[in-house]
Amino acid sequence: MSVSNAMRVSGSGMHAERFRMDVISSNIANANSATKPTEAPMRRQGVVLRSAEEGVQIVSVTPDMSTPVRREYQPGHPFADAEGFVNFTNINPVFEMVDMLSASRAYEANLAAFNTARTMANAALNIGRNA
Repeated sequence: MSVSNAMRVSGSGMHAERFRMDVISSNIANANSATKPTEAPMRRQGVVLRSAEEGVQIVSVTPDMSTPVRREYQPGHPFADAEGFVNFTNINPVFEMVDMLSASRAYEANLAAFNTARTMANAALNIGRNA
């Protein structure tokens, strides 16, 4: 793998992890959102990534349909249904913070790999200058 290819792969990894952090931030911001009884509740969004020759690709952003939405009995709430229940998102802020930490660490790892490749490229240029 060439140095420029290593930098391109690390750059795509940083882009993908930054995108993932943006989606996680949106999830956290909507963690306590309630919906009207006639509307479908908001679902946690997840990012699907795939490795490719040129680096990491963002495939899609998909809703988490496997985790049930949270229903709370709040008869005085304006979005309560006829039985007094309110539908909230299926977003758990604790899980989102763990995902955010994971994405942040992955971003830092890609940044370190990028900086290492850049340092190697600069060292190779300096060898050519001193010869």
